[in-house]
Amino acid sequence: MTKKKLACIAAAMVLVGCSTTKEQPKSIAGQLEDRMWKIAEKGYMMGHQDDPFYGLTWEWEENHSDVLSIVDDYPAIMGFDLGGIEMGDEKNLDSVPFTRIREELVKHHERGGIVTISWHPRNPLTGETAWDVEDTTVVKSILPGGEQHEKFQTWMQRVGDFLKSLKTSDGTPVPIIFRPFHENNGSWFWWGQKLCSDEEFHALWNMLQDYLGSEGLDNLLWSYSPNLDGNWTEERFLQRYPGNDRVALIGIDAYQWGTEEEFNTQLNADLKFISKFAEKNKKLFALTECGYQNIPDSTWFTHVLKPIMDNYKISYFHLWRNYKKEYFGPAPELPCAADFKALYEAPNTLFLKDIATTKTE
Repeated sequence: MTKKKLACIAAAMVLVGCSTTKEQPKSIAGQLEDRMWKIAEKGYMMGHQDDPFYGLTWEWEENHSDVLSIVDDYPAIMGFDLGGIEMGDEKNLDSVPFTRIREELVKHHERGGIVTISWHPRNPLTGETAWDVEDTTVVKSILPGGEQHEKFQTWMQRVGDFLKSLKTSDGTPVPIIFRPFHENNGSWFWWGQKLCSDEEFHALWNMLQDYLGSEGLDNLLWSYSPNLDGNWTEERFLQRYPGNDRVALIGIDAYQWGTEEEFNTQLNADLKFISKFAEKNKKLFALTECGYQNIPDSTWFTHVLKPIMDNYKISYFHLWRNYKKEYFGPAPELPCAADFKALYEAPNTLFLKDIATTKTE
C-alpha cells in the first residue's frame, strides 16, 4: 500500500471521527446523572429525610419506615445529613449515629435507591450551630488567609473521609447527590445572603468542591439549592450560582409556611424560572426539600403539591423528616395517610420499586 493511500485512509478516519483510543468511562457521578435523566422520563421520584431512623411514633427500629408502612414501598430517594461530622462527633445534629447513616445509606443504594446528603456544619468561628448568624465574617474567616482556614481544612478532611467510607461490600463507592451550603439566598445559615458576599460564597463552594475532588471523590453529583423565593431573575440567580461546570442538579427548598395561595404563587414562579434555566443549561432540577409542617391539610399531597409538580419536569421531591411533634411526611397514624397512598398510586410518582430496575438497565 502506498504512502499516499495510507495518508488518505488516515485522513478519512479523522473526518468520520474514528479513533484508536477507547472512550473514557463515565465517573460514578456521571452514571448517576444519566440514570436520573432516564428516570425523569417516567415521572418524578419521592424522597424522605431520615426515613429509616425514626418516625411519628417510633425510633431506631430496623427495616422500619413511615412511608413503607403506608404504601409497602420505600421512598426512591433517602436523605441524610452530615452536620457534626466536622467536629469529630459520633452522632449528627439530629442524634443519628454516623455508623447507622453509613449502614442505611449503603443498604438503600444496594436495594436500588438513590441517596442525597446535606451538611449543616457548625459555625467555625463561634462553635455554635449552623444557624448562628451573629457574625458576618464567618465565610471570610475560613477562606485562604483567614484565621479559621486551617480549622476548616480539617473539617473538609473529616467530610471527605466519611464520604470515602461510603462503599458497598465489594468496595464500590456509592453515588451521592451532594447538597452543601443550601438555602444560601436566605440569611438563617452562616453562609447566607447577608452573611457573605457573592465572591466569598463562590470561593467557599469552590474550596469545598476542589478539596473533595482532589481526594478522588468522583461519586458526588453536586446540587445547588437556594430557598423558595418567588421573584427570581436570571441576573440575580447567577450572582451565587457556582457555574455549569460545578453543578449537575439545581434544586429549590420549598415549604408551605403561609397560605395555600401564597405557596402556589411562589412555587409556580420559582419552578417556572428554574425549569427554563435548567433546560437551557442542561441541568437536572428538583424540589430538594419540601413539605407542610404537621400537614394541617389532610389532602395536601394530591390537592396542593402534586398539581404544581405535574406542570414541570421535576427529577424528584424530597419531604423533610418525621420526628415526633414536628413532621413533614406521611405516617400511618395521620389523616393524610390515605391521600399519600393516592399520591403513591399516581403513575408519574416514582418510589423504590419504580426505579430499582434502572440501576442495571
